[in-house]
Amino acid sequence: MGSHGKCCRLGLAKSIGVSNFSCKKLSQLLQYATIPPDVNQVEMNAAWQQVKLREFCREKGIHVSAWSPLGANGAIWGSLAVVENPLLKEISAAKGKSLAQVALRWLHQQGVSIVVRSFNKERMKENLQIFDWQLSDDEIAKIGQVPQRRGFSGQSFVHHDGPYKS
Repeated sequence: MGSHGKCCRLGLAKSIGVSNFSCKKLSQLLQYATIPPDVNQVEMNAAWQQVKLREFCREKGIHVSAWSPLGANGAIWGSLAVVENPLLKEISAAKGKSLAQVALRWLHQQGVSIVVRSFNKERMKENLQIFDWQLSDDEIAKIGQVPQRRGFSGQSFVHHDGPYKS
């Protein structure tokens, strides 16, 4: 039994989770795990929707938690694919909401938890104002058409001869 199993058995952990696991990695883990993960935290946003992975996790009873929910426009990685998206801008204008609120509400309506990083107090307050309204089925369908592009490839962590490509 691994250390996570011992921690659960001793009551030191209620559950375990993984981060950045693909369907392939999860499948391999589930073949051997005595305690399956309860959560998989992955990059997910309107421009990287992780449809296949979310469906796989739903089938396996694994909750998805989204990091980089706004595309993480940073100097090293990330993109403007979310915050500069014309469709999201159009929906936010029609709703009278900020683009970030629309992007975060979309994630919430997908049933995932959201890990938002901000040091700006006003943005933090704004990011929490996504629970008393919702996107329509039509708006959800439109967001489903946003071109998909991963913000962080993780290539620096993948060996070219290794079994994984991400």
